[in-house]
Amino acid sequence: MLRVNDMLPVVVVHGGAGHIPKDRSEMSTAGVCSAARAGYTILRGGGSSMDAVLEAVSILENNPCFNAGCGSVLNIKGEVEMDAIVMDGLTLGSGAVSAVRNIANPIQLARLVMDKTSHSCLTAEGASQFARSMGVPEVSPESLITEYSHMRWAKNLAPDANPVESQMGKMGTVGAVAVDSEGNIACATSTGGMLNKMEGRVGDTPCIGSGGYADNQVGAVSTTGHGEAIMKVTLARLILFHMEQGQSVEAASDLGLAYMKSRVSGLGGVVSVDPQGRWAARFSSLQMSWAAAQTETLHYGLYVGEHFTQSLGGAPLTGSTAHLASKPLG
Repeated sequence: MLRVNDMLPVVVVHGGAGHIPKDRSEMSTAGVCSAARAGYTILRGGGSSMDAVLEAVSILENNPCFNAGCGSVLNIKGEVEMDAIVMDGLTLGSGAVSAVRNIANPIQLARLVMDKTSHSCLTAEGASQFARSMGVPEVSPESLITEYSHMRWAKNLAPDANPVESQMGKMGTVGAVAVDSEGNIACATSTGGMLNKMEGRVGDTPCIGSGGYADNQVGAVSTTGHGEAIMKVTLARLILFHMEQGQSVEAASDLGLAYMKSRVSGLGGVVSVDPQGRWAARFSSLQMSWAAAQTETLHYGLYVGEHFTQSLGGAPLTGSTAHLASKPLG
């Protein structure tokens, strides 16, 4: 039987649940693998779980393939508004920002809210003022808009745009959970939100218990999917409730996602860990890019049932695996 120290540390990353076009799926998988490697490098060096999830999510925010940071989708006015959250499982401290416009890495601003204020969330111009007071550099709004996100925005303005298809083809919210060598747990989630959303719309990501939650006594979850549905069931905290009731990290993730689907017809995905370093990457959507790093092994996948592994030194352990990391949800 594995002891705790045999399993720790671990970092698990997601690049968003939904429908990822084939021409972007390889970039999405490469992106989450790179982020997981970076987070694990910090953990392997004795760094904290908070530093690891911040590094992983910052890398994804800097990757234009994802709906966070410089790849964020646009609101109805063609502008970027981003949300992010971090949570420390040791203290239950959390920090979040919402509707921020000119920050390259909202996840780092969220951590400053946690560390430097007595508040849990700052929004819009108030968050920008705080960023300036902390010396966080501002970037031009245009630098966060990619050709791809502008194309999706323009296409969805058409009078005959299909409301379901309008949310397809976007890269997703990004997030990470980790357990470090001290057994401390953290989560981080960042997003550009929903395609062509109303100005000022805030989704699940910055809401504690919805976009993420971390508690050393139970575990951590970072979510992705339809934000309004996730908020209705407080998905991250719901999954941890099931873990408190004795469910495994995988079973608890499945139960939470299945409830969201049956109760409010919401699809999504999660990455989850427990205090022993057991982890899961589960989703009810068509796809979710994910990667995990533990005991010198990189795990990753995109479709349900897909689980590839390779050594963190780069040598493949399984060529084109059919190992079932997950099964279809309800």
